[in-house]
Amino acid sequence: MANPSSRAELKNYCLRRLGEPVVDVNVDDDQLEDRIDDALKFYQDYHYDGTERIFLKHQVTAEDKTNGYITIPEAIIGVIHVFDIGDSLNSSNLFNIRYQIHLNDLYDFTSTTYVPYVTAMRHVEQLEEIFVGKKPIRFNRHQNRLHIDMDWDSDVLVDEYIIVEAYRILDPNTFTDVYGDRWLREYTTQLFKRQWGENIKKFEGMQLPGGLTFNGQQIYNEALEEIQRLESEVTVNYGGILMDMQA
Repeated sequence: MANPSSRAELKNYCLRRLGEPVVDVNVDDDQLEDRIDDALKFYQDYHYDGTERIFLKHQVTAEDKTNGYITIPEAIIGVIHVFDIGDSLNSSNLFNIRYQIHLNDLYDFTSTTYVPYVTAMRHVEQLEEIFVGKKPIRFNRHQNRLHIDMDWDSDVLVDEYIIVEAYRILDPNTFTDVYGDRWLREYTTQLFKRQWGENIKKFEGMQLPGGLTFNGQQIYNEALEEIQRLESEVTVNYGGILMDMQA
């Protein structure tokens, strides 16, 4: 059980690190569960292994068009961008510029180079970027709504698909290796220790049978120092590159 693969195993591992069953760790089970939640939350927000990059497919409904937004699953913590909607230069009709390039330049790739085609496509994309542009998006993870600032009446049709590039929380109950992550184990242990110190520091100086005294403040301070070190470590060494993400 050295490498936890469940919530219960993680809890027991951290308690053993703090001395149980040799030492009685004075923390209620509900408090331990809360600290595990806190540790997972921080891990998912700042550790690159706590999330996964996905492409989310959403089929537009009449309700979406009325609302002006699409509903995003709760596990999504940030949106990077939305793939082009209502591409004005798409190749789906005979009189469109992309179709004509395909028709005239790509009749036989074995007898002609594709460099002019790539160059032309880059030029078309640049024109589209200048004259059409990307649809602005707004997303807040607590609302679970992705607002796309466009004309919903004309730019998108019912049953059309919207593709969203986003980051999703890695569910530890599905991917149980999360519970065995080295940093998460250390961080959860220190959260347990801080809670332990916080519980008993109010009894500072109280003498126990045999002359022992509580020293909760020292336990609290040691844990706080380690928590600060671990949080600094994850942001410097394990932080995801989420600068362009809307969360």
